[in-house]
Amino acid sequence: MSTRRARVERTGWRVVLHAVRLGIGIGLLLLLAGLAVVLIVVPKATGSIPLTVLTRSMEPTLPPGTLVVVRPTPLADIRIGDVVTYQITSGDPAVVTHRVVAVASSSDGARTFVLRGDGNAQPDPAPVTAPQVRGVVWYSVPWVGYVNQVVNGSRGWLIPTIAGVLLTYGAVMIALGTVSALRRRRRRRVRGRHV
Repeated sequence: MSTRRARVERTGWRVVLHAVRLGIGIGLLLLLAGLAVVLIVVPKATGSIPLTVLTRSMEPTLPPGTLVVVRPTPLADIRIGDVVTYQITSGDPAVVTHRVVAVASSSDGARTFVLRGDGNAQPDPAPVTAPQVRGVVWYSVPWVGYVNQVVNGSRGWLIPTIAGVLLTYGAVMIALGTVSALRRRRRRRVRGRHV
């Protein structure tokens, strides 16, 4: 009787361990899928740009490591309070993401923007012109910017590789669970025949 109880306890622990491993695998897969949606799918589908905040100029709103997704926005729709990403020099890939604190229009209708980082005491040195504006921050996710640096840097292979590994892991775990269940059924049938 004690050996039977020991078998039941071992089987119970195996079931719990299997459930925990399967749960962790599925959780990691869902996390990876969520990151893929935030970092790749939504920006590509909307023509937006995922960027990483690298400096403290927008603290506490956007601390370093925050992912910001910048959506192209018509200049007429940009208002005071919007967080805008702009090129420091028109045509140069280096960008800054700061908040609009003033909007000015010239006599010919051209708009310029005065921007300032939330953590800065002074506005940016020069007004931002239309050709410099890349868009308005659509959404941001803290800490995910570091992942964005890895994924959208020179390592575009990373997400598909991790997804493939997790999918394979999930398939193996499901297969092992199925095989284990079939073995238990066979044992029950064999025990039933011998009784």
